[in-house]
Amino acid sequence: MQIAVTGITGNMGQATLNELVKLDFIDKFKFLVLPDDKRIKKLLKKYKNCKDKFEVIYGNLAEKEKCQKLVEGCDYVINLAAVIPPHSDQFPEKAVECNELGVNALVSSIEELEIQPKFIHISTVALYGNRNYKHPYGQIGDPLLVSPYDIYSATKLRGEYRVLESKIKTWVILRQTAMLHKNMLSDNMSDGLMFHTCFNAPLEWVTATDSGVLIANILKKDKEEDLSKVFWKRCFNIGGGQVNCITGYDTLNDGFKMIGGSTKDFFKPYYNATRNFHGLWFYDGELLNKLFDYQKQTTEMYWKEIEKSHSYYKLGKILPKGVIGTFAIKRLFKSKNSPAYWAKHNDEAKLIAYFGGKDAYESLGEDWSKFNLLIENKNENGDFIDYQSLRKKENARLINYYYNIENYDKITLSDIQNVAQAHGGKLLSESYSGDLYEKLDWLTQDGEKFTASAFTIMKAGHWYNPIYRENVWDFDRLSKKDKIFAQVWLDSHDKNENNRYYFDEKFNARIEKN
Repeated sequence: MQIAVTGITGNMGQATLNELVKLDFIDKFKFLVLPDDKRIKKLLKKYKNCKDKFEVIYGNLAEKEKCQKLVEGCDYVINLAAVIPPHSDQFPEKAVECNELGVNALVSSIEELEIQPKFIHISTVALYGNRNYKHPYGQIGDPLLVSPYDIYSATKLRGEYRVLESKIKTWVILRQTAMLHKNMLSDNMSDGLMFHTCFNAPLEWVTATDSGVLIANILKKDKEEDLSKVFWKRCFNIGGGQVNCITGYDTLNDGFKMIGGSTKDFFKPYYNATRNFHGLWFYDGELLNKLFDYQKQTTEMYWKEIEKSHSYYKLGKILPKGVIGTFAIKRLFKSKNSPAYWAKHNDEAKLIAYFGGKDAYESLGEDWSKFNLLIENKNENGDFIDYQSLRKKENARLINYYYNIENYDKITLSDIQNVAQAHGGKLLSESYSGDLYEKLDWLTQDGEKFTASAFTIMKAGHWYNPIYRENVWDFDRLSKKDKIFAQVWLDSHDKNENNRYYFDEKFNARIEKN
């Protein structure tokens, strides 16, 4: 068996390779690696006993000829490659190149083969956009409302759509949740990205190790039995289980415990965004785990492992908290990715997107006693809410999908028409054969025609709008007619907001009123 893997030097890539090399039925590995990626040398040295099985192709994912060479003769192609935050914020052109153009080149290369490999595409939880306590749980089929100015999620959205509408015969899309990996702390301490994490945002975590186990288990099980009816040509969420469903505040708190502190010791309420993040708890996360039994590690286990392998964090317990706050946290206020930077430079577009405006940002202040935290059983208005009850999946409040989403293979023409109408659009096709992957014609609320399968719309949650063709986030306007969008978007946006968020040609954040 031959497999091709992209993104092998990334955090999930390295964890995946660590598991794949244990599979004795894989005869050859083909990797596509950027020419300037220095991590590949260390990786090849680590697995020097496997060097006869490795073939490294140096090139860019957006180079069609490199992709063709990569996928030729392979049984599986695993696409782990992605330019993620904060690098996607710093180098948006590279995010477009990899996450969008690269996926197109890779998919096209597979489509052209007479004998196609099976394709595993890693997508992201970021497609669901911002969530809060009103709808903290979600599932495959929820609307995809990528957050304004998040070029990572926008390009991943377009890449996923390309896979869904492709001519690849056997594929699966796996939307990865927030991932804990060995480089997480260093990555987040180099940029203002961590200030984007809303304190009350629902976050479900999975470790890179468990994610690697998942990929290996997919290959093992697919070799042993027919998964065509339960796995292939579907979308799944890669979650870490209910035990790993916490909030942004909890996540920061767990990290600070290593140095004997808490979030409140090192952060102030105004440090972090109050909306425009991405994260949720997976209502359907157990589906993938039931198939492949990969959820083993908890967030508690992760932090213990980090503390054990990085003993220097213990030094933080003897340093004054003010010193750590100044030299480790406040220094990041100078980052262009920081709310403090946006406020200092009057970046109205970012302040509106992430806070609702400069006044809302400044009103947060420094007093934690005046800030409402879910873990302290308060919603955004200060009203009582039982946080532990909210975390329980059995109490999940799901959106109205405008059809019975549990009837996986029994979608009717009427169901499809209802969903299109709920989006403010229309199904133009007059008939439906019952094949989920049949191409249908649709009309958006803006009168734009597009073609997509029933699966793409009904089961994967896509619905065509400006973000699919350009970097324009127009959900304030769209949600006024789109009943499905409105259920999630209006959880964190006022119905009277009329902002059109967009990037100019140089990826500068811009905003205008509709």
